[in-house]
Amino acid sequence: MPDNFANGTEIEVTNLNLWYGENHALHDISINIPKNSVTAFIGPSGCGKSTFLRCLNRMNDLITSCRTEGNVGINGQAIYTKDVDVVDLRKRVGMVFQKPNPFPMSIYDNVAYGPRIHGAKKNAIDGIVEDALKAGALWGEVSDRLNSPALDLSGGQQQRLCIARTLAVKPEVILFDEPCSALDPISTSKIEDLILELKKNYTIVIVTHNMQQAARISDYTAFFLLGDLIEFGKTEQIFESPKEKATEDYITGRFG
Repeated sequence: MPDNFANGTEIEVTNLNLWYGENHALHDISINIPKNSVTAFIGPSGCGKSTFLRCLNRMNDLITSCRTEGNVGINGQAIYTKDVDVVDLRKRVGMVFQKPNPFPMSIYDNVAYGPRIHGAKKNAIDGIVEDALKAGALWGEVSDRLNSPALDLSGGQQQRLCIARTLAVKPEVILFDEPCSALDPISTSKIEDLILELKKNYTIVIVTHNMQQAARISDYTAFFLLGDLIEFGKTEQIFESPKEKATEDYITGRFG
């Protein structure tokens, strides 16, 4: 792993392989993901895109049968070395999941939870919560009921709360694993608008089954198939003039 990234690269992955037991799930993946951009991972179910996403904050470490080889670097730091603090890594690389998962506590306490456990001063929490909810495009809808249960929010609001909860610990990268798949079109549109706004300050990586969504919001697209990274490039190029036949077949609906 080089000491410094190529100019403008936030995430650098080199020769990454992953196994679940005997199942070789990711095959020799190498990719550079630019900072302050939205990169979409597309491909049919079971192709490895969510597995790869979870490599970027070592969520796969929680699976006992999982092992990895290769290098992943984030902002110049190799993240699979023994001296890496995984808790700190997951603070730097936040994650928003497919199904909204607010904690069974108030709206305020959901957002305050991360800063508290990471040692934020008590008198700073109110400002952190307000800033995170504003950045998550939710403040205007909940500012008068911060002590209400988060589970009383709509599905779309819950997902934006989860984004605000991630933002509250000031990550560098935000991973989204199909964040809109359980949401209605209006809520999906709000999340997409929010992602486009967030890329000004964060590097965004999103797994999506919705190719129209990838085309709408991403700057770069990676196409995965059967554990292989088939093609990666600017989204416009991937969708309009893919270099690989498998990419073209998937985008045109011939399979997947």
